[in-house]
Amino acid sequence: MNLPPDPLLSRPAPREVTPVKPHTQAGAEAELQLWRSDELPPPPAPNPHQQSEWLRTLNLHEGDPELDAFAERLAREADAPYAMVNMFGVVQHFLGLYAPPEDGDLPAVGRTMPLDHGYCPTVVSTGKSLALWDVYASPQYAGNIVVDLINIRAYYGAPLIINGQVLGSLCFLDLEKRPLATARSLQNLVKREAAAVGSHLDRRAALHA
Repeated sequence: MNLPPDPLLSRPAPREVTPVKPHTQAGAEAELQLWRSDELPPPPAPNPHQQSEWLRTLNLHEGDPELDAFAERLAREADAPYAMVNMFGVVQHFLGLYAPPEDGDLPAVGRTMPLDHGYCPTVVSTGKSLALWDVYASPQYAGNIVVDLINIRAYYGAPLIINGQVLGSLCFLDLEKRPLATARSLQNLVKREAAAVGSHLDRRAALHA
């Protein structure tokens, strides 16, 4: 299967970045991927043509039941209220989404988000997983607009790599901070599930080649 190349998202290996120490257990941050705000890459540039081509090649559409099922599985395994299979174009598209109902007690989310919102742009730009056990532990993450919009306190995300290209991300969010002691296992969980989504999309694209 050959996907169209994208010079904006098919990037060289990211450079090393300086870890930020959390407020407590200062030695443990070496196991996590926490970055300085002045070293964060910019969000991916919009490329709607390439996204449309990817969606056609992969036979994807908004509110895809199979991708919703992947998001739900991740949310349940992580015991989290939100999880997303996220693809990038003019905006972020949550093709797979697990979220509280609109009439529930927790903040509801839609299927799209601007490119500069949230933490998935960092994952896509760097091609690395990101473990934020407590977004307040790093000022640049605490200042993200999603903290105010839906009160996010913890984020774990990993890139979706298909045919060697970073096409999006898989993530889960929580409104409570997570114990630092579980950060590595949760990071491994989201990386494993992202690999499963990538394999699924590879197989799906082959069927529609």
